[in-house]
Amino acid sequence: MRLCAGEASVGELADPFEMALPSFMKHIHVLELSGLVQSEKSGRVRTCRLSPDALVGAEDWFQQQRAIWEARLDRFEAYVMKLKKERAAAKRPSKKTDKKTDKTTKRKGSE
Repeated sequence: MRLCAGEASVGELADPFEMALPSFMKHIHVLELSGLVQSEKSGRVRTCRLSPDALVGAEDWFQQQRAIWEARLDRFEAYVMKLKKERAAAKRPSKKTDKKTDKTTKRKGSE
């Protein structure tokens, strides 16, 4: 998150983490290989910055995944609502109105 605010030295980036600087540099190296971070050395200080263009591909993938999962969750919600309605209908005692006498009677076999 620190690099979102702008360039920072490796020492600055490593400071909040409890790990040796050489180990932290391995993480930076992996980020450089993936194209997410660029770094340059000036004297004894290595400065890192984000490569926002590299994040475009990740953003596109996340948007596709979001659309897929939203559709799945919408279908799941519809299925759960259908089951709830079916269970509620099964629990309700069914009654039938006799039109000739205008009396409510129970269905045969629903006792």
